[in-house]
Amino acid sequence: MSIETRKNIEGAIFLVLFCLTIPGANWMLGNFGTVCPPNSPCLVPVAPGLMAPSGVLLIGAALVLRDLVQRRLGVEFGIGAIVAGSAISVAIAPASLVIASAAAFMISELTDFAVYTPLARRRLVLAVVLSSLAGLIVDSVIFLWLAFGSLDFLMGQIVGKLWMVVLAIPLVAYLRRRDERIGLTPA
Repeated sequence: MSIETRKNIEGAIFLVLFCLTIPGANWMLGNFGTVCPPNSPCLVPVAPGLMAPSGVLLIGAALVLRDLVQRRLGVEFGIGAIVAGSAISVAIAPASLVIASAAAFMISELTDFAVYTPLARRRLVLAVVLSSLAGLIVDSVIFLWLAFGSLDFLMGQIVGKLWMVVLAIPLVAYLRRRDERIGLTPA
């Protein structure tokens, strides 16, 4: 298999996984958690004494996956993934959360893009960490404020998303080392 074919296949896999995080996060909110109060999202512990809506786990993963889509398929696909993700968010979010969900997704992913893009060629792992951190803070603040007019769950949202970024760092570091070894250059 050629290097270009491998890059395209991996990019397609990252793109599909990215798009699946959105319906997955919405499903988790209503079905997965250690506590699922009536008329409220299911919650998971993200730190001692700190709970967050369960969907934050997949939103944290989405930030990293979008970076990997861009690395494999290019800036155009990175932007396309943001647009597609926002459309999916609008299509599946509960009516009461459509604006909050779409706005938070679009703005946070664009923030991620703006931080990731200039850093990615020189310092991939740092680019993923910093861009994801910026994106997850923006996502959390915008979503909570627009959806609930409150930042009560802010720390839980940030910590929950950050766990997924931290868990993804070894994969990103592995991909960077492997890419250098086999001569695969970023898109």
